[in-house]
This record gives sequence, C-alpha cells and structure tokens, in this order.
Amino acid sequence: MGLYPEIEPYDHGMLDVGDGNRVHWEVCGNPRGKPAVMLHGGPGSGANPRFRRYFDPAAYRIVLLDQRGCGRSTPHASAYDTDMSVNTTGHIMADLELLRRHLGIERWLVWGVSWGSVLGLRYAQTHPEVVSELVLTAVATGSDAEVALLTRGLGNLFPEAFEEFRAGVPEGERDGNLAAAYNRLLESPDLEVRARAARAWTDWETAMVPAPPRSVPRYEDPVFRMGFARTVTHYWGNDHFLGEGNEGAEGVVLRDAHRLKNIPGTLVQGSLDPGNLLGTVWRLQHAWPGSELIVVDEVGHNAGAPGMVDELVAATDRYAARG
Repeated sequence: MGLYPEIEPYDHGMLDVGDGNRVHWEVCGNPRGKPAVMLHGGPGSGANPRFRRYFDPAAYRIVLLDQRGCGRSTPHASAYDTDMSVNTTGHIMADLELLRRHLGIERWLVWGVSWGSVLGLRYAQTHPEVVSELVLTAVATGSDAEVALLTRGLGNLFPEAFEEFRAGVPEGERDGNLAAAYNRLLESPDLEVRARAARAWTDWETAMVPAPPRSVPRYEDPVFRMGFARTVTHYWGNDHFLGEGNEGAEGVVLRDAHRLKNIPGTLVQGSLDPGNLLGTVWRLQHAWPGSELIVVDEVGHNAGAPGMVDELVAATDRYAARG
C-alpha cells in the first residue's frame, strides 16, 4: 500500500495562542474533506511533511501543526530566554482547540505518534465531543514508568551508552530522575553546560535505536538538538504535566480510558517497541471499548517502517469511508 504521493499545503499560518507564543499550522488535501489533525512526537520534534502522506488527499482535510516551542512555531525552545513554564500539556490542548475553531472544524480525526499519542489520548479524554476517531502509533501514555524505562530501565541493554548518559549529570543526581537532572542542566545560564547536556541527551536517544550514536541527522542540527532536548526533558522531568492537583501522572491516561468509549480507535504498534515491556498498549486497548490493536512484527518505535505505514494508511482509509 505505502504512503500517498507528496502533497503541498493549500493554506498555512501562524496562530497567536497567547503567552507570547505563535503556533505554525498548515492544511493540505481536500478543503471539503474529512478533517484530521496530526500530532507529532518528541515532545519537541515538530511536524514532518511526510505525515501528510498517511491520509488520502482526496478524502481528507489534513491539518499539521508545530507544537509550542518547536518547528516553525515561535519562540523556539532552543533560545535560552524562551519561557518554558507556558509550554505544558494543558497549553497544547488549548492550542488545539483554538486552531480547531480558527479553521472552522466541528470534529476531527486525531492521529498521533509517540508523544503525540499521549497528547491525542488526553485531548480525546477531555474533549471527546470534538474527536471523531483516533489513530495512534508508537503508543505511550505519559506515565512515570515509561519515563523510568527509557531513561534508566534500558540501561542494562545499552550499558556503555548508559554509563556515559548517567555520567552527564552531577554525581549527586545520578540515582534520581535523570530527565529532571538533564532539564536542570538545559536551563543553565551557561551555554557550554546546555550544549553538553543537549548532546549527551541525544546521544542516549540514538543509543536506544539500532544505529550508532549520533547517527540521526536531525540531532546534528544544533538548534534542533537544543530545542528538542530542552523540551523533552521539560516534559519527562515534570510528569508530562498530566498530574491533577496533588495527583501524579502515573496511570492518568489509563485510568480515564473509559472516557474514550464512544470514539473508535486504532493502535498500530511495533512488536519490538521498547514501551511494550510495560504492557501499556495492551492494557490501554482492553480498557478502551471500541478500539483495535494491530501489532506489526519485527518493528520498533518507528511509524515509518513499511509494515507500520501500510497499517496506518489502511486505518485512515477505513475511517475516511465513515465520512
């Protein structure tokens, strides 16, 4: 099946969402088609033009946005004076609602990858009336256990890289929350401290995939590297801003899975995705009436792998037929 052909936006803009932030958005496909919004990963990765191609351009009105602080949105998280206190899950969900109303959309399909699946799930749980369907891949729920797995639990699989990663923070913080420790370094007024921390963080990110460290081209862009590392540690070090009052993030998305009962959903997961070690995607599917789980063999945390692409495109095709 594969991706649909490349396509260019027919409209785009910068939406003033308050707090000094302007969010970049674009729309492509059929102006009269079924609305769909794509939520990128990271947090802080930015939208990729490739994501336009998971939808039939004749059937869908496809909306992409760069979440606060990344991609073409301003101000960028790589700038030291960018205020990260106004970059939270709640802020992004409010931005989605502003954009939806700005574009005159009543309901839309939500497509999310990795962190985008966390955001999509929570958005649908808190705004179920505006979500027609969910298509999620490289699924996560933003729990403390997921962060602990990715920052510490996988260290036994990549011991040399993990020791370098752990050594990148002050000795007294090496047995604590490593994401929060790195975020403190990335908020340092010292540019060299920030630069070393950003490089160490992205080295660990690449060590967890089947490729040598520093092999991912986007991490060789110093602006992207700094903005990405600062944003992902900001979220991971603060429970993804999913806590409510004195309640932590642990289990919030799974706890509220029943709120999705009237929203059809497809979960496409690689069998080798590290997050599977926690069984989260299976628990989510069982707690969400009306959802389906498709597992693609011999694929990791990668929505672009051939088998993953086929299943994701098949899902959006099926939902296009629902009108």
